[in-house]
Amino acid sequence: MSELKEARTQFRISVIPGDGIGAEVVESALEVLEAVGTQYGLSFVFNELPWGCGYYQKHGVMMPSTGLNEISTSDAILLGAVGRPDVPDHISLWGLLVPIRRAFEQYVNLRPIQLLPGITSPLRDVSQDDLDLVIVRENSEGEYSQVGGRVNAGTPDAFALQEAVFTRRGCERILRYAFDLASKRIGKLDIATKSNGIVHTMPFWDEIAIEVSAEYPQVDYRLTHVDALAAKFVLDPASLDVVVGSNLFGDILSDLGAAVAGSIGVAPSGNLNPEGKFPSMFEPVHGSAPDIVGKGLANPVGQIWSTAMMLNHLALTEAGSKVMAALCTVMASPDTRTPDVGGTASTAEVTAAVVDAIRG
Repeated sequence: MSELKEARTQFRISVIPGDGIGAEVVESALEVLEAVGTQYGLSFVFNELPWGCGYYQKHGVMMPSTGLNEISTSDAILLGAVGRPDVPDHISLWGLLVPIRRAFEQYVNLRPIQLLPGITSPLRDVSQDDLDLVIVRENSEGEYSQVGGRVNAGTPDAFALQEAVFTRRGCERILRYAFDLASKRIGKLDIATKSNGIVHTMPFWDEIAIEVSAEYPQVDYRLTHVDALAAKFVLDPASLDVVVGSNLFGDILSDLGAAVAGSIGVAPSGNLNPEGKFPSMFEPVHGSAPDIVGKGLANPVGQIWSTAMMLNHLALTEAGSKVMAALCTVMASPDTRTPDVGGTASTAEVTAAVVDAIRG
């Protein structure tokens, strides 16, 4: 992952706890940041913002019109979980998360997939060594464009049209990021496609992938149909290292990867502006889980892991490694895991154990 090369000790972090268990796991992440900051002489200035579905219910918008300006000078954004049953998903997504991703050119969605200690994959005989890959998802265009609409609504002739938008610039930059990442790992890249069935955008994507590959002769790449690639996630995950896909394909494959790694509840993600022109945003993959709010059952691992990714992106790699090492230590014991991953600990107990491991 690209890093911001700044020799600094103070960082401004915009914090959006969001909804449901978002506030609970974000609180855990802030405790971890304070602990690792003390260890390494770092200072984090938090700007906590009440945006989300609760804000929408009061104001009719997910964030104020000045919101993007307010967070634009941050060094990074830490996001909890967003969503409530009484607010449609397309409103919560397109009113907060997508505007931030697009305004700040966070065109890389990075999702590491690892089998953490103490977690068992639902796949038979899969070990930690077999499951250590990274999914690079195009995050700004593709199938999730806003081009389209509905015609003849409410009639038997009603239809909806959704256009996928693939630009040369968008394809080149995400593919180049993936090739660059693969070259820094073991030199292997799988590129998700479906050019046998999607006759315009996918051949365009494939052609650009082949062009970009010429810049990376050290990378062994494969153009793989996304259905076959999904099967490989289940049948032979050890054969995968870096996987890149369009917005839709990357979205689906990354959730499949998290499930293969045992739990979406521990999965992290980063929405990256690799050039550092704008702040990047880090969030867990899990939802807001309104059914367990306030019960101490929320798993903070996905949020804490996302925070480690944030530290790495800010070039604080030693601090990021310290957080990940503490997470792995804590996850190894059921006494310091939440019940969703076979443990007996509360959110607060897991957080305290991670903090203790950092201090130790």
